[in-house]
Amino acid sequence: MSIFLNVNFKVSLVVLLIGLLLIATHSMATVLPEERSDVMFHEYEGGGVTINGPSVLVRKNYMDRISINANYYVDNVTSASIDVLSYGSPYVEERTEQSVGIDLLRDKSIVSMSYTNSTENDYDAKSFAVGFSRDLFGDLTTVSVKFGFGDDVVRAMGQAAFEDTLTRKNYQLSVSQILTKKLIMAVNFESINEEGFLRNPYRKSSILMPNDLGVIDRQGTWEEESYPNTRTSDSASLRFKYYLPYRAALRAEYRHYSDSWEIQGSNFEIGYTHPIEALNLTFDVRYRTYQQEAAFFFIDFLDASNGAEVPTYHGRDKELAEYSTTSLGVGVKWEFLSSSWFVLDKASISLNYDHITFEYDNYRTADAEGYELGKEPLYKFDANVTRIFFTAIY
Repeated sequence: MSIFLNVNFKVSLVVLLIGLLLIATHSMATVLPEERSDVMFHEYEGGGVTINGPSVLVRKNYMDRISINANYYVDNVTSASIDVLSYGSPYVEERTEQSVGIDLLRDKSIVSMSYTNSTENDYDAKSFAVGFSRDLFGDLTTVSVKFGFGDDVVRAMGQAAFEDTLTRKNYQLSVSQILTKKLIMAVNFESINEEGFLRNPYRKSSILMPNDLGVIDRQGTWEEESYPNTRTSDSASLRFKYYLPYRAALRAEYRHYSDSWEIQGSNFEIGYTHPIEALNLTFDVRYRTYQQEAAFFFIDFLDASNGAEVPTYHGRDKELAEYSTTSLGVGVKWEFLSSSWFVLDKASISLNYDHITFEYDNYRTADAEGYELGKEPLYKFDANVTRIFFTAIY
């Protein structure tokens, strides 16, 4: 049934895309995204992992009908995570990503195309996406559809002969509706099909085999993981934003996720934005919770020393485990230029900070000492995410 629904969703999305294209020649004008440049520095730190780096985005419009954008993004990764420390050694690597895109405006319709390429020492990813959005019903409704295709190459350091591929197809549909002068609703659907090498070539399963008798810690239990080579995931979200009389705003979002690996996940987020116009400041606070069920083949530890059957598929990636997160975030934006100056119309700087707590229900601290195999404490950690933006609009 789920496959049937998934196929019908994709067929409906294609039909909708064609239909919107056919009516794109009959209406009044809308506008392109504003011209701007953004410079960001981001940092994630938690669970023994630090990821940071810059990002630069530039968007330029031409003849009020064409908008071109380009983005450069860098992740500098230093990892001493629990996985790495359990059966490897800390490492440092860099991932760079470049993307370009174009938006074409015709009346109330915008056609978008983009290409993204990212590289790191053991992984290359290329993706292409095309999308279409249209304002309908007196500009009260906006319908957007998008299709993306990705082609990745997976390698493993220290294994020169190893190379595999992964392909990905992404389908998205979103509808934004102005319900009242103060209330906006948005509904989003997404479906992703993946096929190929879907696991991490370095990660191991923890299985005590018959020939491992006498092993007293996890070091003697690491075995190669085994994953299915296909995965289909579907998600749906519902968002509301309500504008308050003093130009502040409340927002709320609920999202549900499910996939063919039997993972079920849901998150709920609320937020509040408050401007102080006299100081050109805008403050934001947000709270988010996420709960996930484990994949059907997730195993933290399996004792097969007595001849118990080892499942065809097994893996110990903590992202496939049963866990929950809570996060609290704050942000402030200062618009230090609110009127035209030379080529600039506006300019601002923003700071955002989020604190996230991860708690696992069936993933254990494998490197903990003094515990029976498979009885170690459940794993948990805190993470901090910081982002600094400089934005210029011209």
